[in-house]
This record gives sequence, structure tokens and C-alpha cells, in this order.
Amino acid sequence: MRHDVDKLVLVPDDIDLSRSPLAGHLDAETYVLGAFNPGLTRLPNGNLLMMVRVAEALRKPVFDNHVHAIRWDEAEGGRYVLDGWPLDFADTADPRKFMLRGGGWKIMALTSLSWLLPVELSPDGLDVVAKHYDKAIAPTGSLQCYGIEDARISRVGDAYLMTTCSVSPERHSTTLYSSDDALNWTFEGIVLDHQNKDMLIFEGLIDGHYWAQTRPLGDLYFAYPPGSEWRPGPSINLAYSPDARFWKPCDKPGIRPHAGTVATARMGGGAPPILTGEGWLTLWHGVEPHEIVGIYRTYWSILDRDDPSVVVRTEHAPLLEANPDLTAPIDHQMYVRDVVFTTGIADGGDHYIVASGEADLACRITHIPKSSFTQD
Repeated sequence: MRHDVDKLVLVPDDIDLSRSPLAGHLDAETYVLGAFNPGLTRLPNGNLLMMVRVAEALRKPVFDNHVHAIRWDEAEGGRYVLDGWPLDFADTADPRKFMLRGGGWKIMALTSLSWLLPVELSPDGLDVVAKHYDKAIAPTGSLQCYGIEDARISRVGDAYLMTTCSVSPERHSTTLYSSDDALNWTFEGIVLDHQNKDMLIFEGLIDGHYWAQTRPLGDLYFAYPPGSEWRPGPSINLAYSPDARFWKPCDKPGIRPHAGTVATARMGGGAPPILTGEGWLTLWHGVEPHEIVGIYRTYWSILDRDDPSVVVRTEHAPLLEANPDLTAPIDHQMYVRDVVFTTGIADGGDHYIVASGEADLACRITHIPKSSFTQD
């Protein structure tokens, strides 16, 4: 699909690590592995706000025959520390993480720790107005000791609701923040438990309830009958709530991977669903297995306005794919390819302003005509 406006608006070199929450804590050099996967919303002043995931990594994670990770340590009074594991017990094939052998379970640690940086953009999303380092969101408890990832922001009425992934050995949970202005956030705690990711709160109520897309993960899925149009595996599920804090899973399934394609063999939510004249527009990601990371693309569906378990219309061709032309100037910083991960959407008049993470490295803004989602 052709897009009239498609550009990177924030890259790793735009981040000032001297103003990072980690600054001064570690006796080791860090760098920005990626500034990506931005939540997006419109501020009361008309500007846009990206909540950017800054993945701050050790320049040399391997030394003294150990591979190291950064951890926020509550016992140390809220300081950041380094942990080391012997290389003999670690698989470092994926640049974003390392797997630890033994124990009978899949166990991993990250090569970076992520925190969230609010970045204010012009109303069209194409220029950076301010980086609000004083409003950065960083770990504050042991349930976030390995970082906070992938914010998604929804505006429901006059309230801003932001879901994030909080990472720790305790659990990989979905946590919630609330705000009246999208700059000053209150931590509301865990709303979904272990390995339920990509939680997107609908931007509006349905029959008086908050609704959300969720994506539980696991290693075991039951088979669909032979000849089914669906493929077993991770799917986009639904949940609803009276207050956006306590959630009940919906009995009906949401968006499921199709058996006829491997492009959505793994899938999950992208941008929070927004209401259009035809129903709820939802942008989501599908992952085609390829090498270690896979190929990430963005797709879209329209959900029924009264029953979002009903898919009114969908498009099997991708809406967005990774764009090598955009990342050519920062190719020397690339560590994964073929990844676009859409995380935000805002109304731009005759078009939508779509925010994505590009190559787990940078923030991409794309203007997509609203006519792209209407029937001819």
C-alpha cells in the first residue's frame, strides 16, 4: 500500500542517555539499542504524544566469561545493578536476549532494560516538539525489575489509560497507568497476569463496559479440526471490565490466525481499536516465521461496534511492512530486519496518523488515508 507520508521521527541517536533513569548507576557503558514501539495519543494542547520504549543496553554485555543483564534492585534502594551468568549456560543467538540452559523451563534474560520516554510531536506527528525526560517512566517495584515495555495509550472519555508490559522473574505482566493529561501518570498496578501481552483498551465503551484486546501466550495449543479455516496458536482475545482495572475474558474468540497463510502464524494487537462509521478499526501484527525473529507486518480488521468478537471485514494483504529505505541512514545500527510493529493511531482528519516501531530501532509515523479502510 502506498502512503503519502512515511518517515522515521525518532532514532537512537536522538536519545540523551545522560538524562536516562539509569544515568550514574552502573560502572559500565550503555547505549540505546532501540527507541521504538511508541504508544500514541493526542494531548489537550493539540500536539501528539509518543510514549517511546527506550531499550538501554550494555555496550559490552560479555566480560569475565559471563553475559550480563541490567536489573533494578529494590534491596539496593532502587538502584540499577548488573547480574552475570556463565557463558556455558547461556545461548546468545538472539541479540535482544539470551536463553539460560537447564532448569526444565524456558528461561531468558534481556540484553537491555527498557524505560518509557514521553516525546511530544507536532499535531501532524512529523516533528519532535519536546522530549520530556522529567516525565520518564521507569521501574518502581520488583515486578518491573527488568524494565517496562511497549506502551499503548487509549483515551476513553476524559481519561487516558496506558497499558505496558512489566518484566521480572516474578511474572511477565500487563500493567496499567492512568492520567488526566497524558504527561503525568499514576501507576495502577497489574491488570493481566503472566505472559498476557499486547493489551489494547478500546477508545470508547460498549454497553457501559470497557473492552480490551489481549494476547495470552503459551507453549501448548489444541488442534482445530482438519480442514478448519483457523490455525492453532497465539490469537487476539477479548476481555471486558466495569472500571478498566478488573477484567473478565470474553467467552467468544477474537481474531485468530488463518490456516491458509503463514504470515499470521503468530499474531497480536497493535494499535488500540478506534470507532469508525463501520465499526471498530483495529490494527494488529502478524509474524511469519523466518530465522530467529520472524517477519513482522501490520494488518487491519473492522470489528462490530456492539460485539467486537464479530469481524465485519478484514484485509489479508499487509497494511505496513518494514521499509528499508527509511532505515538506510541508520543501517549501521540495525540488529534485526523485516520488523514493523504498530503501536498507536490518532485521527488526522482525512487520514490516520499511525505510529510504529521500525526494526526494534526507531519510531515510524505513517499517514494512511481513511479511504484505505472503507469499502469501494
